[in-house]
Amino acid sequence: MDFPKPVSEASISTSTATQLSAIESAKRAAAQLAVKEHFNPEARYVGIGSGTTIVYVVEAIQALKDPRVQNILFVPTGYQSRQVILKAGLKDLKFDSLPADTIIEVAFDGADEIDEDLNCIKGGGACLYQEKLVATQASKFICVADHRKLQPRLLTNWPTIPIEVEPLAVTTVISALKRLGSSAPFVREGHILKAGPIKTDQDNFIVDAPFPPLLLHTDIEQAAKQRSNELQGQGENGQWEVQALAKEIKAIEGVLSVGLFVGENGPQAKARGKIAGGQKPIAAYFGMEDGSVAVRVTQDDGTVVLRK
Repeated sequence: MDFPKPVSEASISTSTATQLSAIESAKRAAAQLAVKEHFNPEARYVGIGSGTTIVYVVEAIQALKDPRVQNILFVPTGYQSRQVILKAGLKDLKFDSLPADTIIEVAFDGADEIDEDLNCIKGGGACLYQEKLVATQASKFICVADHRKLQPRLLTNWPTIPIEVEPLAVTTVISALKRLGSSAPFVREGHILKAGPIKTDQDNFIVDAPFPPLLLHTDIEQAAKQRSNELQGQGENGQWEVQALAKEIKAIEGVLSVGLFVGENGPQAKARGKIAGGQKPIAAYFGMEDGSVAVRVTQDDGTVVLRK
């Protein structure tokens, strides 16, 4: 009888490296198309988010070799993104140095997961508060990610909602999250043994809260058409509509920011007469396994379609 040959550690390492290389290539392709379609070299202010994907956005901006880029002030969402900006030889401007009522022309950022209505989970890198500040101050917010982040509902693949919490309030916030239906919320620890909880740039903690996959408003509407009173999206049987849960978590005393980017996008907020305030991206670019880029984009009527 022939037994399969054992797979060597070298083979496993090579396979893993190949997979990682494909993912990085996917991120680069998505970033290049996002910059091509949404970056204006005559902009005054451009937001630059956090995470690995954003490196390729800055790379794509550099590749334009347009001298007007040197006149742009790039607004980072934290220490890491500021280092990316400076390393590229670009000019940075801290968010609190923006002139009053100034709108950022476009903000580019990654996401941990994006649903079919362009709601996002962000905060895997612990920068969600500043990411939300920049996104809500932008005329348009563009997400760049790889195919793993493209999901029908939030919390399909990504396991938790990141929440920035004032350290003194951690115990009461965790208790409140359990009452909302989170099975086992926990304080995120550092990667180094005995390093303690991760601290954000605001010196706060991150609480990661698992919930069942989050519903869209269309799920509630569909249930109503079928005359199902069991699905309200208000936490019954652990089921939450995404905006409803974001609102409930934000109302907990001690919570600074919730890693759910939901509700309106920038143009929708502007249409209602608001200077700023849209959290959702107008489009999300996904680098796919086959080398193509899929785009979820909001149309003029507010519906979201997937463009391949």
